[in-house]
Amino acid sequence: MSRNGVSAALARTSAVAAHMSTNTQATPLEQPVLFESNGATRTYTLNRASKLNALTSDMLKLMRPQLEQWSKSDLCKIIVGTGIGRAFCAGGDVATVLQHSLHDDTRSKAIEFFKDEFEMNYILSALPKPYVTILDGITMGGGVGLAISAPFRVATEKSLFAMPETKIGYCPDVGASFFLSRIDGEIGTYLALTSETLAGREVFELGLATHFVSSRTVPNLLACLSDLEDPTPAMIDRTIEEYHSTRLADEPVGKLTGRKRQALDMAFRHDTVEEIVDDLTKLASNSDDSVAKWASETLDTLHMRSPTSLKVALEAVRRGKKMTLLQALQMEMGIATAYCSGASPDFNAGITAVLVAKTKGRPAWSPDQLHEVSDTIVRRFFENESDYLVPTLTPPEFVSNNKQNPMKFALPSEDGILQMVKNRTITLSDLLAHFDNLYSSKHGVVEKVEEVVKRRCDVIGNQVNWNSQ
Repeated sequence: MSRNGVSAALARTSAVAAHMSTNTQATPLEQPVLFESNGATRTYTLNRASKLNALTSDMLKLMRPQLEQWSKSDLCKIIVGTGIGRAFCAGGDVATVLQHSLHDDTRSKAIEFFKDEFEMNYILSALPKPYVTILDGITMGGGVGLAISAPFRVATEKSLFAMPETKIGYCPDVGASFFLSRIDGEIGTYLALTSETLAGREVFELGLATHFVSSRTVPNLLACLSDLEDPTPAMIDRTIEEYHSTRLADEPVGKLTGRKRQALDMAFRHDTVEEIVDDLTKLASNSDDSVAKWASETLDTLHMRSPTSLKVALEAVRRGKKMTLLQALQMEMGIATAYCSGASPDFNAGITAVLVAKTKGRPAWSPDQLHEVSDTIVRRFFENESDYLVPTLTPPEFVSNNKQNPMKFALPSEDGILQMVKNRTITLSDLLAHFDNLYSSKHGVVEKVEEVVKRRCDVIGNQVNWNSQ
């Protein structure tokens, strides 16, 4: 066997072993990213298990030329992203970024990391080949950026999804202002501000993943994908659907459903953090104990977060809803540059407390309270003509002009379901049949439609009427 053949075999063995075990010991290969060619698929595997595959500048610089090569190869039919061990990718190596940002002679390295990362996010959103990501474990921050634009995002019972930036005095990035502003209701706003984690099936049910399979079946799924000849997106979708893991009888439903979800959408609809806090304060006295408990816990969570980060994050999500992905990433490049350049001391305080010292309790935020974060402070992160030199993102020529639709193979959106109910007469059975047919009997569609109808509509007999309240 050739040297390249030995390397490919070792990489394949390591990847399969990672999915069959939670063992996080280093693989025989020490490269931070492994690359494999296998039949129709070309796979990158993040290989820093002891660091939960946190992204470094070196990893990004390894991936970009490899993705360019695969994008131009006629033999490459599918690009797959995976990670070794307990994580797909837990985020960027922000501790190193912080250290670089603190000194004039290394600050450019911190800013360069974000530029490389955001350009990688855009590249992955516009690959000319179908792109599949396996979220089998921790997928947070920078890991979400690698995965979220893939038209095929496969979650498992081990998936842990979060944008945890407000915990560390920073702001959700990697395109978060674009994708969080476009998921159902105000879930994206909630995730951006609270840094809360979604687990397992709810990552799929809320639209952050497009498919849900059992972790133990991932190696077989990857083998089936590699065996496809001239695969179309529809063929890839059907192949993944065949591995769908159905809900167990005793499996709990997602935490963001029913009345709690109604309360979430109401509280987080506002354009100021103060109004969100006011609504949550009122909901903490709600007659429904589950809603009151959720509101109280959410207030406690927001109190732990950086007040500056909360306001910057909300502003970014609201602006991002009107932007293209590239525009949103460029806005986030400005925000990242501002943080690296000292626009807020919370970037240092948060990372040092949470990731370096790992202290308990609330970091020493400055300003310490929401009302002390003025509009002038928030504008530091968004002004087009600020004192900070913001790099311009320059995606390479090899990416496709026609971006892949990251929601094409996801469950139907809440807005899409409600549009079928508004201003028309329709029965529940006809509504379910319509979406089941439209989505080719995709697993989870019927359950999603039923959940939306129960929460947003009135059903009289078999008749569905939209409830605008």
